[in-house]
Amino acid sequence: MRLTNLLYIMDDEHNPKALGCAGHPLVKTPNLDRVAQRGVRFRYAYSSSPLCVPARGCIATGLPVHQNGCWDNAIAYDGRIPSWGHRLQENGHRSVSIGKLHYTNETDSTGFDEQHIPMHIFDGGDLHGSVRDELPVRYQSKNLAAHIGRGETEYSDYDRKIASLAQNWLTREAPKHGSKPWVLFVSFICPHYPLVAPPEYYDMYPVERIPLPKRRIDYGAPKHPWWQAFDGSYVFDRYFPSDHERRVAIAAYYGLCSFVDNNVGKLLKTLEDSGLAGNTRVIFTSDHGDNLGSRGMWGKSTMYEESAGIPMFLMGPDVPAGRTVQTPVTLVDLYPTILDCTGVAPNADDRKRPGRSMLRIAAEKDDPDRLVMSEYHGAGARTGSFMLRRGRFKYIHYVGYAPELYDLDTDPEELYDLGTRVEFASVVKEFEKTLRSMLDPEDVDRRAKRDQAALVARHGGREAVLSKGGVNHTPAPGNDPIYIAN
Repeated sequence: MRLTNLLYIMDDEHNPKALGCAGHPLVKTPNLDRVAQRGVRFRYAYSSSPLCVPARGCIATGLPVHQNGCWDNAIAYDGRIPSWGHRLQENGHRSVSIGKLHYTNETDSTGFDEQHIPMHIFDGGDLHGSVRDELPVRYQSKNLAAHIGRGETEYSDYDRKIASLAQNWLTREAPKHGSKPWVLFVSFICPHYPLVAPPEYYDMYPVERIPLPKRRIDYGAPKHPWWQAFDGSYVFDRYFPSDHERRVAIAAYYGLCSFVDNNVGKLLKTLEDSGLAGNTRVIFTSDHGDNLGSRGMWGKSTMYEESAGIPMFLMGPDVPAGRTVQTPVTLVDLYPTILDCTGVAPNADDRKRPGRSMLRIAAEKDDPDRLVMSEYHGAGARTGSFMLRRGRFKYIHYVGYAPELYDLDTDPEELYDLGTRVEFASVVKEFEKTLRSMLDPEDVDRRAKRDQAALVARHGGREAVLSKGGVNHTPAPGNDPIYIAN
């Protein structure tokens, strides 16, 4: 397989359904649609953990959360586990990042030769989310509903700077690196909330045309106790005064998706204008999705398709054109993909990691029965949750609570939970057996909570962390966080 450079583009919190090429009736993403036409779109792509910091730890290491230990948004990748960037450096390849990384800090050796305007966790990260002995109410959630609509934010400004620096690097720096393949990681932050879109993009989506998000089929009935705890902690939806504001928030999110798409288009045009397109592959993905009001939830942190699902595209030399791949993939597959693309032979340690090169997957016959996994141990989770996807079924395991099961062929919107239905008991039993052959969920849950409790203790204990308050999003470089305690 031909060795090429790699332009790896990522955005943040991109619902996999919010794409023109995914069939969305409103969202306009012409540049990403062209990537799908010229390369492959992975129809069933998942975050390895639907939360920013853990997802990025999985990308860096090619390992799931229970092996890399990046449990939540306060325990970030610090370079101690070798990353794909380290492997590139060992083999003489240039590895450069521009934009959001969400690692521990800029000084740790994490596998990049250069970090341009990086965003990392700040002031210890989201310590509020590490408090899990008794879940606190996340009052900072009110910020999502309070700041919506038409306008500019520190995030839109940040993304414009990222795009500009990336264009400059492709034009001026890439030609300096000769025949050795390089990797440029460009990481945008939109469409992550605040749900405020630049005017020209917000205006693309008239509010009156925005449909309201779906409710659960059992809306109003007593909730699964795991979800009762989650909804009592994450309280986004209660702060919307009416459905009009919900529509405004969704319109802004769609506008942010189009804003990201425009920035992606700038990079692709620069790649072509600089003569690099013929020798550069392009990956586009996100760290996780966004519930966007579905089932009364906003943000990420759940195993439903809107949150755990992600967009995933691959384009360039030796990549089939116009194919939609049905084989499930996850973020841990990026590690071997990057090595494969640049010609770095996997060592013994690399071969122990669970991912497979998506270059290989894209060239093979579809395998819808490939098993993929995601896990979550962050804010709002009374106990750890684990998702397995194989074939038509998605299984969600909640430690200590009843599981959920969805048939995505007959119920793609995940409205009918089959987890406690007698006729599906054998399916649930087989999935649990499979999960337990991969890991011990109770032990993983204990380890996560032990590490989180130790972190909270180092910062003064539960009351000190809660009295300080929490933040709703990491500030862009040069900006200060806003803490909300009640």
